[in-house]
Amino acid sequence: MSNFYLTSTIIYIAAALAEIAGCFALWAWLRQDRSAWWLLPAIIFLLAFAWLLTRIDVGFAGRTYAAYGGIYIVSSLLWLWLVEGARPNGWDVTGAGLAIMGTVIILSGSRLTH
Repeated sequence: MSNFYLTSTIIYIAAALAEIAGCFALWAWLRQDRSAWWLLPAIIFLLAFAWLLTRIDVGFAGRTYAAYGGIYIVSSLLWLWLVEGARPNGWDVTGAGLAIMGTVIILSGSRLTH
């Protein structure tokens, strides 16, 4: 695995964790009647998410976001399983696999045209 793919993968995973944590904090405040203090980590994590995506070495923002989609899907399903206690089903795993294939194709193609 080249340095580009390794670095991108680490950044994408960190961005996914930040986005999911930020959205979950907002969800907890709005849907689970948690304190408004939950908005503070929501804002911090969502800002970290946006900043992290700017660290990906791809020439266009839209391509960065498109490739991120696969990582986000897998991370969301891991969150579903590890944090919320609901195990992903076969359809979830199949969809996540297809999304990761899309991420690899987008990132590989961006290296050829970058």
